[in-house]
Amino acid sequence: MTIAALMRGAAARLGGDTSRADAELLLAHALGCDRAWLFAHADEPCAPDAATRFESLVARRAAGEPVAYLTGRRGFWTLDLEVGPGVLVPRPETELLVEFALVRIAHSAPAVVLDLGTGSGAIALAVAAERPQAAVVAVDASAEALTSARANAARLGLSRVVFAHGDWFAPVAGRRFDLVLANPPYIPERDPHLTRGDLRFEPRVALAAGADGLDAIRRIAAAAPAHLAAGGWIAIEHGFDQAPAARTLLADAGLREVASIIDLAGHERITHARAPA
Repeated sequence: MTIAALMRGAAARLGGDTSRADAELLLAHALGCDRAWLFAHADEPCAPDAATRFESLVARRAAGEPVAYLTGRRGFWTLDLEVGPGVLVPRPETELLVEFALVRIAHSAPAVVLDLGTGSGAIALAVAAERPQAAVVAVDASAEALTSARANAARLGLSRVVFAHGDWFAPVAGRRFDLVLANPPYIPERDPHLTRGDLRFEPRVALAAGADGLDAIRRIAAAAPAHLAAGGWIAIEHGFDQAPAARTLLADAGLREVASIIDLAGHERITHARAPA
């Protein structure tokens, strides 16, 4: 069977908006090539051993396993990150936190940045890559996630990022930052989406946070003033309907200039605030 026929058949089996892209990524992984090579050789037959590997990957994807876990890779910002089970798969909407950071960190001025719940290191490493003058600290309560993040930092040559193991602000007690970024868990514990699709395979602790999904955001907002430098910023990713609650929590903590940012789907996805100068 040709490469093009394999991709068409897999996309039809997978269905959904990302089926074609998923099939391309999985076949490229099975063949050890990039997606451009697939199109340049679309009419060529696929080697039987690669076709067998591909069919196994497609079956696992059809069962809901994330493509990032199947290939061990996920693109985020300009980075190619290694990602595996036990680590949250970085999402495109989280790049809004990176955009927010880059607007507020000058190219030449030093800044101290904290990434809470770093996971694979996506946010911390993207900021460090774009702002070499910044001192970036990344925290996670998961030792497995930190192992992944450190490996990504080493592979990408971003070894100046400092990683710390612990719960939210605990590893940086007594320190203040110019910018705090957080993509905490924010799905309600009983949300049915947690039992469907890709989310079934991702670490629950990185997804769900209490009955209303706001437990982690409450803790971060309450502790933020003690860890922000004068005039420092905090930005938190949250669920599509949680912006009003996030704004209230940040305002109640005594922070100012509270506002939310809309993602490409039209949802308020990031809420930010500033410490008094």
